[in-house]
Amino acid sequence: MDDLEQKIEQGISLSVEEVAYIAEHLTSDELYEMANKVTIKFASRQFDLCSIVNVKSGHCSEDCKWCAQSGHYPTDTEIYGLVDQETILNQARHNEEKGITRISLVASGCGPARKDLDALCKHISKLQANCGMKVCASLGLASESQLKQLQEAGVTRYHCNLETAPSMFGKLCTTHTQQQKIDTLLTAKRLGMDICSGGIIGMGETEAQRIELAFKLRELEVQSIPINLLHPVPNTPLEKTPLLKEEELVRTVALFRLIHPTVYLRLAGGRARLPADALNKALYVGANAAIVGDLLTTVGSNIDEDKQRFKEAGYVL
Repeated sequence: MDDLEQKIEQGISLSVEEVAYIAEHLTSDELYEMANKVTIKFASRQFDLCSIVNVKSGHCSEDCKWCAQSGHYPTDTEIYGLVDQETILNQARHNEEKGITRISLVASGCGPARKDLDALCKHISKLQANCGMKVCASLGLASESQLKQLQEAGVTRYHCNLETAPSMFGKLCTTHTQQQKIDTLLTAKRLGMDICSGGIIGMGETEAQRIELAFKLRELEVQSIPINLLHPVPNTPLEKTPLLKEEELVRTVALFRLIHPTVYLRLAGGRARLPADALNKALYVGANAAIVGDLLTTVGSNIDEDKQRFKEAGYVL
């Protein structure tokens, strides 16, 4: 363990086996202290805030077992087509006034249809001309030509979650592969876009599989990693999944910080149900970014209260 602590102190990347050893042999409190040291030394103290606009909702062709928007399951999620330009602009302006610097446009579906992409790119160009926020897109699987079109419209970051460990993905989704997601991210990266990718924890995976996901993300050299908690949705295959224990969330953030000393670890969906103590621990062990405001199909958070919490944790906004 002394050798591992020395490697961590020097900023030397750990192996899968080394992180697994740490996870097995350290108590949670010892793991938290180790992750906090890495956070203070290597991670940005400038807290990164982004918000989401759900620009198209529901009736998705994919069978992702966790998702309220899948057309395969009879959920109560609202269904609507691409929203109008003013809706996007108004939400962006509201969030910009609250001090948020990035907005992510998220659409349901395997990937963008041609007519939706053309319309959305016009919306993005209008957004760029009337708002100072950076724009991220999360539209599912996308080709090089589609990503170029988005980039030309003003998108600087593309988001596509890997969702879970490679060894787990095929059990949770059969209509597309994790490799297709990786290919989309690598194409965006090759074009010069930032890439954002993370996953959902609490879907029945082991801690070893969470570590597996973290290392797959390290291979991609992502700039931002959203960490979501499963919100079991009625009438989906995961509706009866037990809620993740708070300690498991904090341990996950800590382990991700050891594997990713410098990236933004972004608290995302599901955090609103966590008590203050668990959130504060997550901030202590490495979370230095968050999605704020409403989060797709679940209630998000109060932006002003969030900002105060992040400041109290020692971050700069």
